[in-house]
Amino acid sequence: MTDRALVVVRAGALTTVQDRGRPGYAHLGVPRSGALDPPAAALVNRLVGNPPEAAVLETTLDGCAMRPRSTVTVAVGGAPCPVAVGGRPAAWGAPVVVPAGELLEVGAATAGVRSYLAFGGGIAVEPVLGSRATDLLSGLGPAPLADGTVLPLGAPAGPPARVDGAPQPAPPAALVLRVTPGPRDDWFTARAVRDLATRAYRVSAASNRIGLRTEGPALERARTGELPSEGMVLGAVQVPPDGRPVIFLADHPTTGGYPVVAVVRAADLPAAAQALPGTPVRFVPVRRR
Repeated sequence: MTDRALVVVRAGALTTVQDRGRPGYAHLGVPRSGALDPPAAALVNRLVGNPPEAAVLETTLDGCAMRPRSTVTVAVGGAPCPVAVGGRPAAWGAPVVVPAGELLEVGAATAGVRSYLAFGGGIAVEPVLGSRATDLLSGLGPAPLADGTVLPLGAPAGPPARVDGAPQPAPPAALVLRVTPGPRDDWFTARAVRDLATRAYRVSAASNRIGLRTEGPALERARTGELPSEGMVLGAVQVPPDGRPVIFLADHPTTGGYPVVAVVRAADLPAAAQALPGTPVRFVPVRRR
């Protein structure tokens, strides 16, 4: 029987298995998790003929290298990066056949932060609560990849896309985040609320899958003390004691006690996943829908 599996030759700085996550378990303290750039993950799945819920690999900055034990179709997307098969350059953003035993190398991102690798049949690790996603906060799902890890692959679901390349958005040179004010904007001074909408922020190097941290003017509180812990949502802009906003991403905690000054529109979060440290950030208030 064909050995449908991948051997991790180089795991990279942080490479995890991701899919569409495990929504619906916040009441149990389980974050949604899943790919930080869902459109990029969905596109590479389409390129290799997978359904949208198939599990992919998400790399961080410096890529990874894999050796399949059987011939497999692969697509790499998200953050642009060099791709090689058996030492020869291969296409990024298009289906590529990797023969059994050949080395697939995904290099460092030339722009953006996170690249996505889809394999025909998907990564077939055991699901937890209906998802194969690695959750760095709760520890659910498979551990981040390490050199020598063997990952099983599922059976191909369909033929790869017949394209030479698929258009993908460029990583942001500046991050524009539409935010709905509240629910705790009344915990901040009028000047702080104005600063959030008008002052310049930048992406901090301390950002991760849990939250995108920012550097910039501290938001001044109008109230002292702390809130009792309350529910947190994807895109919540929480303000810790240092006053610098943190945007909650896929692995965010389900509760928190720092006030949330605004919530980022979900459609703007994939760009946040690709924003390098130092990227300018602008918060744009919009009306509640």
